Amino acid sequence: MSISIEHYFYLMEIMEQLQYIIDKIKTIRIRNGVSQMELSLRSNLSQSFIANLEKGKKQPSVLTLLRIAEALNINTQEFFPESINSNTKEQTKEKIRKLLDLL
Repeated sequence: MSISIEHYFYLMEIMEQLQYIIDKIKTIRIRNGVSQMELSLRSNLSQSFIANLEKGKKQPSVLTLLRIAEALNINTQEFFPESINSNTKEQTKEKIRKLLDLL
């Protein structure tokens, strides 16, 4: 099975955005002085899931992002690159749907 160059670059962009989100979660958690264990308790996610998420071994669902944002007392927009934040809400939702469909 071969994929087009456009599809390949699209997938690469999606993976870069996902890595950005994961890195942002860890950065915000550390900046707020929250341990992985504390975040797991606040978000009702396992500590091993949080650890594997930060290592890039797990991908967050939309619900997981919402739970983590609430646990860190932040808006979910903080997880996304400015290029995504500058889009309308509907454009952002569509990008998230496409990202999750590819996972």
